[in-house]
Amino acid sequence: MNFYEHTIIARQDTSPSQIKQLQDKYTNLIEKNDGKILKFESWGLLNLSYLIKKNKKGNYLHFKIEGQGNTIKELEKSEKIDKNLLRFLTVKVKKLDLETDYFTKKEDVSEK
Repeated sequence: MNFYEHTIIARQDTSPSQIKQLQDKYTNLIEKNDGKILKFESWGLLNLSYLIKKNKKGNYLHFKIEGQGNTIKELEKSEKIDKNLLRFLTVKVKKLDLETDYFTKKEDVSEK
């Protein structure tokens, strides 16, 4: 089994219920194709570096997946025809970092 990090950028006008539906849709698709989601993160609404299909912001969803190449092929095939998505990216990695949350807000701790 291989490890993948998969990020989806949904349109900025996507409602929270639609984002939950996207998460469920792609989770089921991954599991149906013999994949396993090790971690899911919703990074929220973030600014894009440049306009994509007239959108300045996007809702980011990040999956850490264990699966085969066929799993990713089916996932990306489905995402290409989804009108709610702006972009997606899959990166094959040797080892997954399941502890670090890069987009959670850290509380300021002062030692004074």
